[in-house]
Amino acid sequence: MAHPRPDPRTVAPAVRRRGAHPGSVLRYIILTGMAVLLAGPLVWQLSLSLKGAGEPLYTQPPKLIPEHPTLEHFSEVLHRIPVGHYLLNSLTVAAMAVVGNVVGATCAGYALGKLRFRGRGAAAMICVAALLVPSETVLISQFLLIRSAGLVNTLFGVVVPTLVAALNVLLMRNAFSNLPQEFEEAAIVDGANAWQRFIRVSVPQVKGVITVVAIFAFVGSWNDFLWPLITLSDEDKYTLTVGLNRLRGTFYDDPRLIAAGTIIALVPIVIFFALLQRYFFRGLESGGLKG
Repeated sequence: MAHPRPDPRTVAPAVRRRGAHPGSVLRYIILTGMAVLLAGPLVWQLSLSLKGAGEPLYTQPPKLIPEHPTLEHFSEVLHRIPVGHYLLNSLTVAAMAVVGNVVGATCAGYALGKLRFRGRGAAAMICVAALLVPSETVLISQFLLIRSAGLVNTLFGVVVPTLVAALNVLLMRNAFSNLPQEFEEAAIVDGANAWQRFIRVSVPQVKGVITVVAIFAFVGSWNDFLWPLITLSDEDKYTLTVGLNRLRGTFYDDPRLIAAGTIIALVPIVIFFALLQRYFFRGLESGGLKG
């Protein structure tokens, strides 16, 4: 009895799938390792914040699930420091940083990516050079400038150095440069000036990258600790990251309290990113990572 010969069109995909299997396993292993490295500290902090006062913190092997979970450390943080007031200060600084970077970086990026003027290349190189300079090396110069402007111990003085970040300018420049030139030429034929081409033609096409800029600005200003610590002297003007430093004791630091404060400070970032994550990844794909 003759056996039917298998169709090569069905055999070949199966062979390819079996051949690609080791590569898929390796890829998942690498992704899992990266996820552990990135999420591990957060999971550890969450575990510490939920452990009771009599529960050991450091065991072998580590225990991530508390035996008796409690929220008393979160209530203790809210009792020790005015979290709501510090949160409002941080939101004010973050809002100014987001508005400044979205408006400033978008305008500067369009000028560098679409307009033709003398010194455009030099301006782009200055932005690249600014990324290579560690922020700690210019702290003294920044403080002297802020002091001469009378902005020391003000929330606006905290946000001024990052009001328009060089990285965000380059992201927007890259996004505008990747737009087809035909749109600009058609708008010019229709009699549109530079501002009309910018607002009505180009900006609607880079909304995803603008979202990336907004998230970078928000997270950067929210997590900043050293510059607000140097600039602010009155406790009622502290941002949340600086205010959490008051949880440290003179002779002993309770890791549970510090972990609870860290989780509290992380919540607004998670919420902000969750609201904009769809536009964030779309922006990275559409223009933020193209060369």
